[in-house]
Amino acid sequence: MKTLSRRTFLSQSGALTGGMYAAMMALEMLPAAPAHSFSLPGSGQGKSVVILGAGLAGMTTAYELTKLGYRCTVLEARDRTGGRCWSIRKGSTHTETVNPTQTAQLDDGLYFNAGPSRIPHHHQLTLQYCRELGVPIEIYNNVNEGAYHFSEGNGALSNKKIRIREVHNDMRGYVTEMLAKAIDQHKLDAALTTEDVTKIVEYLRAEGGLDADKLYKASARRGYVEPPGAGDKPGKIADPHTLADLLQSGLLSPDFYNVAEYTYELQMTMFQAKGGMDNIARALEKKLPGMIRTGAVVSSIQNLENTVRVKYTLKGAPQEIEADACICTLPLPILSNLDHNFSSDVSRAIDFVPYIQTGKIGLQFKRRFWEEDEQIFGGITHTNNDLTQIFYPSNDYLGKKGVLIGYYNFNEKAKKVGALSLKEREQLALEKGGLIHPQYKNEFENSFSVSWHLTPYSLGGWALYSGDTRQTLYKAFIKPDKRVYFAGEHTTYLNAWMAGAFESARKAVADVHARFTEQRLQYPASGKEGG
Repeated sequence: MKTLSRRTFLSQSGALTGGMYAAMMALEMLPAAPAHSFSLPGSGQGKSVVILGAGLAGMTTAYELTKLGYRCTVLEARDRTGGRCWSIRKGSTHTETVNPTQTAQLDDGLYFNAGPSRIPHHHQLTLQYCRELGVPIEIYNNVNEGAYHFSEGNGALSNKKIRIREVHNDMRGYVTEMLAKAIDQHKLDAALTTEDVTKIVEYLRAEGGLDADKLYKASARRGYVEPPGAGDKPGKIADPHTLADLLQSGLLSPDFYNVAEYTYELQMTMFQAKGGMDNIARALEKKLPGMIRTGAVVSSIQNLENTVRVKYTLKGAPQEIEADACICTLPLPILSNLDHNFSSDVSRAIDFVPYIQTGKIGLQFKRRFWEEDEQIFGGITHTNNDLTQIFYPSNDYLGKKGVLIGYYNFNEKAKKVGALSLKEREQLALEKGGLIHPQYKNEFENSFSVSWHLTPYSLGGWALYSGDTRQTLYKAFIKPDKRVYFAGEHTTYLNAWMAGAFESARKAVADVHARFTEQRLQYPASGKEGG
């Protein structure tokens, strides 16, 4: 049997799988855990790479390739870096395709994240880059049982703000009550011993807060209407909402059944970058002096025999650049409007992968009434109207002023709200939000809204794949098209997350580096050295 060298294996497996990254992991040439500083053997000295887009994916590829000796040029159409990783502060400007330019009037020190706002604790690579780049992080309170559900409708509990803990605990109580009774009456098909039944019923009683008769009754876990205190103040617990009222008021509809602690990506602990999520982008930008050309609008990407040629305009003047390779991180709706000579598979995928419609509005208030009046510190209120969600800030607790995300909506709701004028968006957020927080009327100061599907150089929030398109269109982006490599959240299974940008950047860097070093690099006999 012919011996297969590591170099040959990497070359052949890379061609089959669409990249060297997985193959190098298989050979233990990269550390198994992603939370590490990237280190690859070999040098890219003398090779040039043009990178399209100065979002997190683009800047991370430039950062890692530069460490390896590559000469990098980053072209960014916007006048800022970060792409969708963008925090709105005083003086931020934004021009959409359907609205005039707006300038943020937020007070100094206030901000909100127009793009990504959360880092899951298991997104190790995102946290590693925060560590490596010196970006401080803080807890992001994603789960708050003290926030509200608000359902517009005709039920007994409709048009009222209901604490999330009340809905969760009442439903948990009623459902476990029914299950406990069914088990105790031997109405389940499963064969259970008497001891098993006793253990399960005891668990259900604890889970649902049932009494000795296996009946649900309200307890302190769903909150107080009068809190306990010193002296003769035991506190007062409200009666539970009835099961019928919960059902008929729409509080169990898909608009509300978003139990964050059950969702892998949203489970606590979560984090955010202190002072704004785009501090991560700013830290990357500082690592790339002289490499980023902002205001560079790409018009053409052409694979040539031994290079890639990119045409763009810079301050209205036509420019072009040739490089040994190109890493393209542009969102697909932007890429679909460019001149290119990609393969038919890539062209088809670019044109047919949809992006979500989504938008946010930041509302500045002169008083943090949600904390002072309602004891809400972080977390999310869910609605069934066009707001979809209200996000409470997880920073500057007990401060004087604050910024709420007055809506964060998707799909048809985002399309509907995005079609409004800037003033109409503000009025909608104040009107609907005021049904939950009447303090809006007296405390509101200013707003700033972003509809990502109407934002030039983005035209959407993030890529959407189905099970079928993962097997067809998606695969076009995980291998290079000649000398053009693709990166960005749309080239991963981490759509909508910063982790997608970071993971894809590392894959692209490993694949590009393997291309230019495999012919001359003798990989180490023991894969451990590669990390």
